[in-house]
Amino acid sequence: MNTKKRRMLILSLDAVGSRDIEKAKNLPGFSRFFEDASRCMSVNSVYPSITYPAHTTIVTGRYPCHHGVVNNTKIQPGRKSPDWYWQRRYIRGTTLYDEAMAHGMTTAALLWPVTARSRITYNVPEIFANRPWTNQILTSLRNGTPLYQFRLNQKFGHLRNGIREPELDNFTHASLLYTLEKYRPDLTLVHFTDVDSQKHDYGTESEEAWAAMERHSHRLMEIQDTLERLEMSEDTIFVLLGDHSQKDVSRIICLNALFLEKGWISIRRGKIANWRVYSKGCDGSAYIYIRDKELYRPVYELLKKLRDEKIWGIEAFYTGKNAARLGADGACAFMVEAGDGYFFRDDTETFTRPTRAGEHKGCHGYRPEKTEYQTFFGIKGPGVRKNQVAAKMSLADEGPTLAALLGLDLGMTDGNVIDTFLEKE
Repeated sequence: MNTKKRRMLILSLDAVGSRDIEKAKNLPGFSRFFEDASRCMSVNSVYPSITYPAHTTIVTGRYPCHHGVVNNTKIQPGRKSPDWYWQRRYIRGTTLYDEAMAHGMTTAALLWPVTARSRITYNVPEIFANRPWTNQILTSLRNGTPLYQFRLNQKFGHLRNGIREPELDNFTHASLLYTLEKYRPDLTLVHFTDVDSQKHDYGTESEEAWAAMERHSHRLMEIQDTLERLEMSEDTIFVLLGDHSQKDVSRIICLNALFLEKGWISIRRGKIANWRVYSKGCDGSAYIYIRDKELYRPVYELLKKLRDEKIWGIEAFYTGKNAARLGADGACAFMVEAGDGYFFRDDTETFTRPTRAGEHKGCHGYRPEKTEYQTFFGIKGPGVRKNQVAAKMSLADEGPTLAALLGLDLGMTDGNVIDTFLEKE
């Protein structure tokens, strides 16, 4: 395949599902993009279907059990705010941007997960200050490209309000337009979180979530205008995708409260001091880790009882071996799936309770095959056939397909190249 002079721009719209795109297809920015784009409107995310594992799969073509980013946050029970899998070092194997740089391409990333301290040419990593002795500016500078970030903050820092939306996406959007014009990277990765934030706070069908889709439409229109003005449209493969969907929730499950009652967890000064069994939440699912092998059977019987009683929000549970077959962390003892309306937290306060004011109204993390829980993938540009439709895809198919269009190779992947989208030689 002739890949000469090809650039690629990948926009990830966090928590935008297939249903959202179907509803938004007449909004100007989306309508313009999909006019001649090839697409799949039934893309299964990864398990657990949360942001960091999903975005790592997009750029590796591998499932979490293989690329190593198995959750958003690390197992740190004693901390109120655990660290996230921010840094590139957590990814096993190569990535799309690593291969691009190995072939002499310039790269840019704006708030793309798990890129901190990577070798990306122009990098604003998604990371926040999680220690009392530092601040957001220093944390970002240490983990990304210092001079590039300094310039962006000088020009567009006034648009930000911490990590609040839509201000954060407004900053990201302005930074993207500037980056395209000044640096013209060969590969650009952008992560927008506006819809995800609104769905978490207000629910999946809320006015606030729809307003975020309208803002995305406006951003899309400006991006497409910019590509045309810079005469980059003809040589840019433009990719628009989602990482997962969301479901509405109204109740919380805290398995660690039960483990505390059983004596499997100990508390000191209000914090978990020690544990033999621990539930690490992924919103719609949860990992169960066991340090004491003698407790494997009691935990199994407890989970089976909760599932079979059908009143606690536990829909299913899987052994660690079966979790790995689903793409999740095989190091867990069990993985637990929440039923409709429920999600998991790591608290030890109360086993299950209704959500309170200020807590999530929408969540993800569930099995990706659930009904009306799929996300989407759209692509257009050089080397891409127009208006082709793939009936189904996995998020793991995206990396190999994108690599093929750039003449790159991700090596052994769990996904496959979607030949339907590629022009023939």
